[in-house]
Amino acid sequence: MTILELLLLLLIAGICGSVGQAIAGFTRGGCLVSVALGFIGALIGTWMARTLGVPELFAVQVGGQAFPVVWSIIGATVFVLLVGLIAGGRQY
Repeated sequence: MTILELLLLLLIAGICGSVGQAIAGFTRGGCLVSVALGFIGALIGTWMARTLGVPELFAVQVGGQAFPVVWSIIGATVFVLLVGLIAGGRQY
């Protein structure tokens, strides 16, 4: 994986994490938090899809690796909602 592919993967994860935060309505942190949420969301979302037996809806190929965009957004939303419940209150 080249540096350009890594940067593109970080950008896609950041966008997915930001969308997940926007859907959940709980925003905390900046760009790095959004990137982390994108990757955590991809893990949670892919696990949920396998558990439910649902196919991968939309994946972007970056450097020979598939990044599940839709499941990343869904997983990030679920994760942010759980963090929001634990932390209490809503942050705008």
